[in-house]
Amino acid sequence: MYEEIKKQASDAAEELCEAAGLRAGQTVIIGCSTSEVCGEKIGTSSVPEVAVALYEGLRSVFAPKGIYIAAQCCEHLNRAVVTEREAVPFASPVNAVPQPKAGGSFATAAYNGAKDPVVLESIAADAGIDIGQTLIGMHLKSVAVPVRLPTKKIGEAIITAARVRPKFIGGSRAHYDEKLM
Repeated sequence: MYEEIKKQASDAAEELCEAAGLRAGQTVIIGCSTSEVCGEKIGTSSVPEVAVALYEGLRSVFAPKGIYIAAQCCEHLNRAVVTEREAVPFASPVNAVPQPKAGGSFATAAYNGAKDPVVLESIAADAGIDIGQTLIGMHLKSVAVPVRLPTKKIGEAIITAARVRPKFIGGSRAHYDEKLM
């Protein structure tokens, strides 16, 4: 089971890298419910071993490309984020260490798997994968664009992915306004 979950996670990560055109130095926010991966209701059945398999699968793709993982904690830690300190050298950390039932198993796996972990109140990520409908939108830069990945589920959890693009300023509306003057 763990190897299949790890493979599904790495497949989704590869698909997102390609679809979003991710490059070194960028950050991907991951929201994850291990309960949902195991077919249970979010927040009811935290499974640390599943979280480790997911983290290893994602890291096996993102780390060699120089892409940072930011792991979203659960609502018990106000959806704080765990990432590598080097990804956010000027950020202000919060005083928290996630645990499986207080922060979530995936955030705990990310904290334990990081070289130099830091917990932040928020982050502005370049793309994201939401595993089990955890709602990662608050940690994506504007403007978020859905990405349809071939991998639709990890375990039993529905996955949703997104990338970001720069805001459009001006464009056809600005052209229209010029005509009115």
